Amino acid sequence: MRVCKRIQLLWEDITRLKVDAIVNAANSSLLGGAGVDGDIHWAAGSRLTDECRHLGGCPTGEARITGGYKLPARYVIHTVGPVYGLDPEPERLLAACYRNCLQLAVDHGIRTIAFPAISCGAYRFPVQKACRIALDTITDFLTQDQTIDKVYLVVYSAEHYEIYSACLETLRKDFA
Repeated sequence: MRVCKRIQLLWEDITRLKVDAIVNAANSSLLGGAGVDGDIHWAAGSRLTDECRHLGGCPTGEARITGGYKLPARYVIHTVGPVYGLDPEPERLLAACYRNCLQLAVDHGIRTIAFPAISCGAYRFPVQKACRIALDTITDFLTQDQTIDKVYLVVYSAEHYEIYSACLETLRKDFA
């Protein structure tokens, strides 16, 4: 299947998606926080936090996997995105987030995965730049890997939807 057909944009609540794994844009403690991180922890229930407590945190750019508990998703892949303007090499670290999540997905037999807009909220990464990095990293990975059937990019605002939609359309033209 062509790479572009394996990527889909959604404007939905990531905690309600029936996929193999959702990605949590977490903080380094993995114990919950604001935004999508808090939403995922709340929806999954206290057992998610208990499991995260035993992981001992996660450095920026890396990823960890847990069960999904009360979520429709079987797994949660937690990644810590860079704080734009604070972390060195934020572009490299953001790309590492996507790559490491996708590799964990392959390692665990995950065929459908949903990503939020990592680092685009409280971590202030410019949305258009973050979207381009996400799409470049995902397409590079999917070009080499055939085990992941579908990657969902899940946004929470009209502004993000418009930006991601335009970037995805450009990508589709590039692959046409």
